[in-house]
Amino acid sequence: MSGVPELADYKYGFHEDVTPVYETGMGLSEEVVRTISQVKNEPQWMLDFRLKSLKAFENMPMQTWGADLSDIDFDAITYFKRASDKPARSWDDVPEKIKDTFEKIGIPEAERAYLAGASAQFESEVVYHNMKEEFDKLGIIFTDTDSALKEYPELFKKYFAKLVPPTDNKLAALNSAVWSGGTFIYVPKGVKCDVPLQTYFRINDQN
Repeated sequence: MSGVPELADYKYGFHEDVTPVYETGMGLSEEVVRTISQVKNEPQWMLDFRLKSLKAFENMPMQTWGADLSDIDFDAITYFKRASDKPARSWDDVPEKIKDTFEKIGIPEAERAYLAGASAQFESEVVYHNMKEEFDKLGIIFTDTDSALKEYPELFKKYFAKLVPPTDNKLAALNSAVWSGGTFIYVPKGVKCDVPLQTYFRINDQN
């Protein structure tokens, strides 16, 4: 439980004892970045993007706007942790401890009640993803980023890292170097999705 007073009674401030199937260990280096890309079986252009972003991170000063972040030890952070082997399409296939975590915050109930699609990320990667068939038939793409990179490579490359490029600031460069997980959403021109698509992110470990 957090020692911060205002977070001490936070409803969702619980921790599950989940052993990752893979993690890089603490520290940031070119080797770590290459390992993340290799483990994900990414194309060469993505590895090049990551390495270029790492160089940008190393060369950029910490931004001075906002909170003082000068005391962050970037080598005391684990940048990649895989909690399960692959995203499940059925809630029953999600590992039990991870499923318990998301059931505590109401994902299955929310999905059944009103969502067109739901995605759940635990640590570094998506562990569950599903969209109702009627929205899939409209050409709407709602999937995890790893799947989008492989299944829709040109579309993914067209939009990836365009809103906040790695050159925006030091932390944007860091995120671009070691990014993992997330959701890719594409709605074709002229198509309306009037039911929510929702993604849940859960960082379980303090690190």
